[in-house]
Amino acid sequence: MQRLTQDIKSGQFNQIYLLYGAEAYLRKQYRDRLKDAIIGDDNMNYHYYEGKDISIGEVIDQAETLPFFAERRLIILENSGFFKSGGEQLAEYLAAPASTTFFIFVEAEVDKRSRLFKAASSKGCAVEFAIQDESTLKKWILGMVKKENKRISESALQFLLEKTSTDMENIRKETEKLFCYCMDKEAITEKDIEEICTKRIGNHIFDMVNAIADKKQKQALELYYELLAQKEPPMRILFLIARQFNLLLQVKELKGKGYQNKAIGEKVGLPGFIAGKYVIQASRFKTQEIREAVEDCVAAEEAIKMGRLNDYMSVEMLIIQYSSMGD
Repeated sequence: MQRLTQDIKSGQFNQIYLLYGAEAYLRKQYRDRLKDAIIGDDNMNYHYYEGKDISIGEVIDQAETLPFFAERRLIILENSGFFKSGGEQLAEYLAAPASTTFFIFVEAEVDKRSRLFKAASSKGCAVEFAIQDESTLKKWILGMVKKENKRISESALQFLLEKTSTDMENIRKETEKLFCYCMDKEAITEKDIEEICTKRIGNHIFDMVNAIADKKQKQALELYYELLAQKEPPMRILFLIARQFNLLLQVKELKGKGYQNKAIGEKVGLPGFIAGKYVIQASRFKTQEIREAVEDCVAAEEAIKMGRLNDYMSVEMLIIQYSSMGD
């Protein structure tokens, strides 16, 4: 990211940029900053392509066209999938592209072994935007809070992160709501966060599994009914419950092998501070119980698809079964 910022400030650009990784907010931010710096509001020489049905031939034809009364032509390709498969023709072109054409590729996932990835990274600048760690997210939030001339305690900041998870776009939206809600207040409190910030479905599922672990059947069912009231399909809820138990199984096995929270998070794809919560939750189940829960989720899905069980009832029965089991 430092390299991109430096290029934007200096006005000395690579001809090819590849912005990739799981953090969509940062990908979009740097895509737009690069676009503004390279071509500004010149729409005559700007071309944007998105999706899986992009014609590489058309892109190359545009790239070979001289810019109209300008020094540069800019082409952005987003979520094309070419960095996983099908990008060989484009990789061949990037070996010697028209000198006046600049490219920005924006992808959530890439195959670093692909010919196109190797071409883009060797001829240009490839930057990965991974999910940011807890420390970085806290600094970013504190920066926004300070800009609004407000304060937030460490405990409230931690609570906000737990509420929003690590998605920076979601964090930005929720902090904007907080700033509006706390317009006449100097400090943002946990009560403000609880009252105004939307609870993500992943947090709902985590709390539901917590209630199941504590055998708090009423609470677990109330959380399920809340999700239904929010128009969440039962099959999606079932999928997320199965995913949660599958993650807990992986976490429990890794913890049993002596891995620390940070290493566990890296292996299962969770930030370290969230992995710690999963370690605690996993410790409240026996390994066999988690494994059986995963299997029962799969069986429930099959029963629904085969028409043997109603989807609403199937998920409810699963929650009742595991929240009423004795130790």
